[in-house]
Amino acid sequence: MSAALDEAVGTLLAVWEAAREQTTNRLSGAQLRAVMVVEQYDGINLRRLATLTDMLLSSASRLCDRLVAAGMLEREPGRHDRREISLHLTPEADRLLAELRADRRRRLARILDAMSPDGRAALLRGMREFDEIGRRGAAAVAGSWPVLQPSGERIADPLADLTAPSRPGRPAVTRRPGEPLPPDEPPVVRTA
Repeated sequence: MSAALDEAVGTLLAVWEAAREQTTNRLSGAQLRAVMVVEQYDGINLRRLATLTDMLLSSASRLCDRLVAAGMLEREPGRHDRREISLHLTPEADRLLAELRADRRRRLARILDAMSPDGRAALLRGMREFDEIGRRGAAAVAGSWPVLQPSGERIADPLADLTAPSRPGRPAVTRRPGEPLPPDEPPVVRTA
């Protein structure tokens, strides 16, 4: 089943990549990932951005310099620590992400329109179940892959409903047998 899904998802990924190339030809893949992380975690600091994008702090800093120069990010002093910099999207970055999503949806609609109504319904039903399970954290725990939030809305930590030890400021939760502890940082979006 997973091999068949892997083959079928190739078309979906091709649609995603074509939309990204068409809409975001000014940004590299790493820059787009960073913009999407900032979109989900508005006000994120540079250290957390580096962690969520699996980059060295110095690399994330240079990437942000380029995004600021391109008019995609704004930096401002942190609210709690003035030495810390918080990152925010510019209106231009918001427009770019909206164009990307609109283009991607147009491309998907062309394929979906050619499918039978039963095929579309089955696909939607299966994808919703897949999404629900992934957001609950089962798949993220099993394979350490990120849970996506395509709309740009902030996401809750998909592992939060699993288990975590008691920490200051966090409620105690009982771990399920055999489950790893959830990470301190939420997952990162790795696709557009």
